[in-house]
Amino acid sequence: MEDKPMLTKKSPIKWVPTVYFAMGLPFVVLNMVSVLMFKGMDISDTQIAFWTSLTLLPWTLKPLWSPFLGMFKTKKFFVVLTQIVTGVVFGLIALSLQLPHFFALSITLLFIIAFSGATHDIATDGVYITELSKEDQAKWIGWQGAFYNLAKVVASGGLVWLAGYLIGHFGTVNAWMIIMTICGVIMLLLGVYHVKALPKGGAANGEAKSLKEGGMLLWDVIKSFFEKKYILWYIAFIILYRFAEGFVMKIVPLFLKAPVAQQGLGLSEQEIGLYYGTFGAIAFILGSILGGYYIARVGLKKSLFLLCCTFNIPFAVYWLFAIFQPSAGWVIASGIAFEYFGYGFGFVGLSLFMMQQIAPGKYQMAHYAFASGIMNLGVMLPGMLSGYMSDTLGYKNFFAFILLATIPAFLITYFVPFTYTNEKGNNSSL
Repeated sequence: MEDKPMLTKKSPIKWVPTVYFAMGLPFVVLNMVSVLMFKGMDISDTQIAFWTSLTLLPWTLKPLWSPFLGMFKTKKFFVVLTQIVTGVVFGLIALSLQLPHFFALSITLLFIIAFSGATHDIATDGVYITELSKEDQAKWIGWQGAFYNLAKVVASGGLVWLAGYLIGHFGTVNAWMIIMTICGVIMLLLGVYHVKALPKGGAANGEAKSLKEGGMLLWDVIKSFFEKKYILWYIAFIILYRFAEGFVMKIVPLFLKAPVAQQGLGLSEQEIGLYYGTFGAIAFILGSILGGYYIARVGLKKSLFLLCCTFNIPFAVYWLFAIFQPSAGWVIASGIAFEYFGYGFGFVGLSLFMMQQIAPGKYQMAHYAFASGIMNLGVMLPGMLSGYMSDTLGYKNFFAFILLATIPAFLITYFVPFTYTNEKGNNSSL
């Protein structure tokens, strides 16, 4: 795709921060906040981990419908529509919590939010790419990441803390109804704001104009992806790098909240929001920034194994927590911040590997999205099993198993071949 001058009069400062905040909020609510909500309403870890992991499926499958969006409306239309739909559905979730079969209803509604959110991601990235020149894309990428991660702080930190406060005054169900309503209001306000603030983001070069053309384009994207050199190695790498994390990510907040008598730490929602959602998210952002600088200085090939170690080894913190069950807040907060820092530092290695080793070629953006979808699938599948395993093994043995589950990541990272040894790849794109 060739560079495009920034023709819009709408300054990126008016829409880049808000639209990427809107991208992050639904994902964090589905991935973590809903986990704590269901835990507080006495749903088993097995059910919570399975169904909340499965709701992430649309983010895995989104490359399959991305070529078709440009056939119907502008990208701005889909951004605004999905924000409004997501806001309305959050409101419906709030209402469903009072009903007898609230879990089945709310999971169904979370699936709708997931599909809406995945479509929002496609359209948002499309607006960003088509409205900004390559120079401006680089200039605003930091704002993009910062406000996406700010959504993590707001949702998994602020809203979870607020839920804990409200539970003490209004009860569990009413507290979470208020939190889901707040999420809905935020998304609706963002949708209304973006009606005027967001540029249109017209069709990009190479985008399908008909169903037949879209199908042919999608087939060519998939076919050329699997024809890449070392592609089987690369698929194994992006799945196994995060394999242990897939088991951990749903269970950690459940473990933090579980009573001490059940091998948990017995934290309140307010403590989880502060330690895990705020300190952890800030440590993740700091780790990501420093990890990027480290790779820029050392190079991806030389740093990749260390990044894998930094990503996976800190999961041992939760095994130690399960053994000793500390009660001191500063110990728990420090351990969580340490793990999240390593998570952020190591995760950039996987992201850059997909950009530099897998994505380059004719369909650079599409192949990066495809690789991201496979990566999400690799996290989703162990996540679906994690609740059953933690219920069966107990938290102490579960986190011991996690340490064994990191071994495949170390092996695949040590032996994975590089296609582009100069780490610059190919700058062509879809």
